Amino acid sequence: MSIRPIEPRDVDAILAIQQACPEVAQWTARDYAGMTVGMAGWVAEEDAAVLGFLVARRAASDLEILNFAVRGEARRRGLGTSLLREALACGKAFQAERALLEVRASNHAALRFYERFGFRPAGRRARYYTAPVDDALLLTAEMASLAGNMQL
Repeated sequence: MSIRPIEPRDVDAILAIQQACPEVAQWTARDYAGMTVGMAGWVAEEDAAVLGFLVARRAASDLEILNFAVRGEARRRGLGTSLLREALACGKAFQAERALLEVRASNHAALRFYERFGFRPAGRRARYYTAPVDDALLLTAEMASLAGNMQL
């Protein structure tokens, strides 16, 4: 398994992962093509197959994780941890003070995943998500504590 930056050729695989994971943000191909300065993305690849992805951006002194998913059959193998580690290393490089993200309140597996690394709830956005309607939980963690938890 390897982690590498997202390339245009990855978009179809990323869209397929999104479609199989309705709990994540459903971006379009245009959204990925429009990744701007300050944004970065990575894929987890094995045997030329994209098994997961993560997109993040610099937001002032924060690293914001915008979209993140791993194919169902490839979960619990460390791909998500490797993708998160890559994003956090990027944040460390620009001296981010904290990392933040939003997650569906009903996505208990994701909440447990983030909790393992030190993310904690910092707010709630009622009825933020559609299809199905769900609240968003804002999670945040100090980069200093994440660096220790993720061995950056």
